[in-house]
Amino acid sequence: MRRTLLLLLVLVAGGAWLIGGAGHGARREHVTTAGVPLDVVHPSGDGARPGVVVAHGFSGSARLMAPFGDTLAARGYVVVLLDLSGHGANRRPLPDQVAGTDASTEALQQDLGVAVAHLRSLPGVDPARIALVGHSMGAGAVTRYAAAHPDVTATVAISLPSAVVASAERPARLLTVVGALEFPGFRSVATEVAAQRADRAVRVVPGVEHITVLYAPETHRATVDWLDQAFGGPLTGDALPFPGRRLAGAAVLVLAFVLGLHPLLVLVGGTPVKPAGRFRLRTVAVAAAATAAGAVAAWLLPTTRLPLAIAGYVAAYATVIGAGLLAFAPRGERPAFRPRMLLTIPYAVVAVAVPVHLGLTHALPVGDRWWLLLIVWAAFALFAFGAERIAGGDPRTLPAIAAVFVAGLAGAAVTGLTHGFVVLVLVPLIGLLLWQVLWSVLLNRFAVPAWLIALTGAAVVSWPLAVTLPVVG
Repeated sequence: MRRTLLLLLVLVAGGAWLIGGAGHGARREHVTTAGVPLDVVHPSGDGARPGVVVAHGFSGSARLMAPFGDTLAARGYVVVLLDLSGHGANRRPLPDQVAGTDASTEALQQDLGVAVAHLRSLPGVDPARIALVGHSMGAGAVTRYAAAHPDVTATVAISLPSAVVASAERPARLLTVVGALEFPGFRSVATEVAAQRADRAVRVVPGVEHITVLYAPETHRATVDWLDQAFGGPLTGDALPFPGRRLAGAAVLVLAFVLGLHPLLVLVGGTPVKPAGRFRLRTVAVAAAATAAGAVAAWLLPTTRLPLAIAGYVAAYATVIGAGLLAFAPRGERPAFRPRMLLTIPYAVVAVAVPVHLGLTHALPVGDRWWLLLIVWAAFALFAFGAERIAGGDPRTLPAIAAVFVAGLAGAAVTGLTHGFVVLVLVPLIGLLLWQVLWSVLLNRFAVPAWLIALTGAAVVSWPLAVTLPVVG
């Protein structure tokens, strides 16, 4: 036990060092202007400098784009990162579910206008030298803004989703960046837009897709090289920081929390046992049938009108599947419950919220997200409870059920039952479900009741979904 505790201390210290040391030397401040939360990063040194506004994508936040703040500040730029409407700490809802209406376009442009105005007002910023960087939805927003404001010096659009935001006339000095593993449509858009003008270029980053492109060193090098060229050369000769440092720190903290679950279970009086369940193809077949029913039923249920983009469909989908699994689950012995076991729930919340918030993206609920979180949590708890009961805690069956869940959700996105954005986030969703399965395996080994395993594991999946998907209205 002492060795485990020592290892935990080392991991926590290592994770904190990785996260805390990111962007060393830059001064940071958080402000809210006209309702728009802004993170401002000031590089070291004096004198009037160019400024850069950085915009995140759908389900992102200013914290998700923090590595660009580190990179650009290291190069001498003053950086403003914003939470767009419906995202992060921004309490103003996005007007529609998928940021596809004129009202959403106007809201995003207003948010960018606030960020640009604040950047220009900062001491030490040359208001005539402003650039924009955006990813996915944010790439479309900054490209559209630059096209309408010729005074923007340069723009970098990462994973630009549509070519309609640019023309052969505007904007000037536009770099499109796309991951080599992204869907072909993104690469086609990047190439098409870049070919419209001689002062544009395209960069294809090898080995990355829609999310990992944000952490690729080549993406960051291409961004600063483009801006340096537009502003007449680099402001500093400092080496660029590793953009995945915060993410690595978050991963180390996650590992620490996973390892810490064992001492916690010993502390609350859990009794190690051998799981009694075994793998059955019939169980997987039942899960597949429940998934098919859930995909259709979720499209019809009124939860699709929840003011949390896409989450209403996913919550209904998880609920129907969980009910189907419970209907076919055999009756079995129920382990003894000890009140101290309830500590696993807040532990799971902290284990997911702290690493995500510190090292990845905004993970603290604000406003309506609190009650929406409870709905999503309840839906995934029912799904997890059904999976626990029908699998009997078998560590081979639970991943199979999770795989069926993901496959059904992907099928729903492809067939139009839910928004295609779901396909872009399948990789992190798979990671969350595997994390939930890992916790289930550990809790089953200590004879924790299935309902408590479900509530604990559901926090790991539902919390990131509820705090990242946009609030809409």
